[in-house]
Amino acid sequence: MQKRYLIPLLSIAALFCLPEAFSQGANSHVPTLEESATKPNILWIYIEDTNAWMSCYGDAVAKTPNIDQLAKEGVRFDRAYMPSGVCSPTRSAVITGMYQTSIGAHEHYSSFSVWRGNVMETWEPNHIGIKTVPEIMRTAGYYTFNEGKFHYNFVFDPDELYHRHGTNGYKGAKNGTEWSGRKEGQPFFGQIQLVGGKFSNAKSVVKPEDVGVPPIYPDHPIIREEIAYHYNTILELDRELSEIIEGLKRDGLYENTVIFFFSDHGCRLPRSKQFLYEGGIRVPFILAGAGVPAGSVRDDLVSGIDISATTLALADIGIPGNMYGMNLLADDFHRDYVVSARDRCDFTIDRIRAITSKRYKYIRNFMTEKPYMQPNYRSDWELLKFMESEYEAGKLNEVQSHFFRDERPAEEFYDLWTDPHETKNLVHSIDRDYQVALANHRDILYRWVLETDDKGRFPETDNALRAVIDRWGDEAVNKEYERVRE
Repeated sequence: MQKRYLIPLLSIAALFCLPEAFSQGANSHVPTLEESATKPNILWIYIEDTNAWMSCYGDAVAKTPNIDQLAKEGVRFDRAYMPSGVCSPTRSAVITGMYQTSIGAHEHYSSFSVWRGNVMETWEPNHIGIKTVPEIMRTAGYYTFNEGKFHYNFVFDPDELYHRHGTNGYKGAKNGTEWSGRKEGQPFFGQIQLVGGKFSNAKSVVKPEDVGVPPIYPDHPIIREEIAYHYNTILELDRELSEIIEGLKRDGLYENTVIFFFSDHGCRLPRSKQFLYEGGIRVPFILAGAGVPAGSVRDDLVSGIDISATTLALADIGIPGNMYGMNLLADDFHRDYVVSARDRCDFTIDRIRAITSKRYKYIRNFMTEKPYMQPNYRSDWELLKFMESEYEAGKLNEVQSHFFRDERPAEEFYDLWTDPHETKNLVHSIDRDYQVALANHRDILYRWVLETDDKGRFPETDNALRAVIDRWGDEAVNKEYERVRE
């Protein structure tokens, strides 16, 4: 059975990571300080907004030889799911190994005192009281770095997490960037953030006429252009990966480095990013390097929060008891299901939860009074305006128009084996097997909400809402803002 924790039952000492709460054994937050060249280097190649449209995943449109080679040298995970469909909640969960909903980091761009140069007049600080993965690795003697965005929805000091932190992208591991700033022989834990699906000047190698169009979208040039664009960003990603690997080999580090290659969520298509369908939360994930079996493919369920626990295990550091993440390489690793959550994204208030099991996807929409495509930061994009106009003109079929209606169901239930695009909602099916499975998934979600203390049950504070208005102004149109708007 999948392990569960009752967060409210953690001792106060454990919750705040005091050394006396743990022995130096398997649950220690404070591993023995030591530096050892025998420990593996660990590198997270952290990609933005990218789906697994790669040749190693069986996609025939674009060839990705460098990603394919990495997969051959390690494990390719075919069913990796992120805890959210948007970056900051996912990043908050992955860096702590805990659900973002359990640590109050579930609202996108929350706990920011400064946002894009704008100093918040009011904001709601989130002090989580637990150690992040880089803090634990640093205490264990690792050199830690992060080249790129943080976007953690809690209060932190980057200088306490990382010896080095810089802007997005690989810089050649020179002059103190990446691993080049560490002591001689010191192992490193690092993150290189690549823009992935946000790459703005990708070469137009894949043409619109080369791609297929999923049935959830109309076959129109504007849709084809968007899909082709995403393929071309993946080709740029493949090139960037080769440069990073060349740098590791140049410095004699490749053989003793474990690489985690993964995306924070799916691409920017309307039904992908920010939502909990397959296109939003199912991501490419490859793990390769020292101590990792080569040439493996796994189709079992894994969660992005497992990256944290696996990182610590590879460094021979005990996994703290507060973590929900599990060691992917452990003999007894198993998940019956993965959980993903969507809450406020930018200024758009929402609450959705998803349970993905081996065969099924259960989605619970808690705010049915709001349409899927309520005003959001992409509303002015040509792609979204095109879809809205096609819907208004009655040019979309039943499947394509579902996402643009004024209402949505409280529950969605899909058979991923027979309906991978999640187009047939089985909530009202008369099939007994489906109804039994649906009841089971409802129960899983109910228990998960209570056992993990899902803080999405509670509205944001006045100061948190004021901070959103400070950032977004009149774009924050949800009724929830009325109580604090002056």
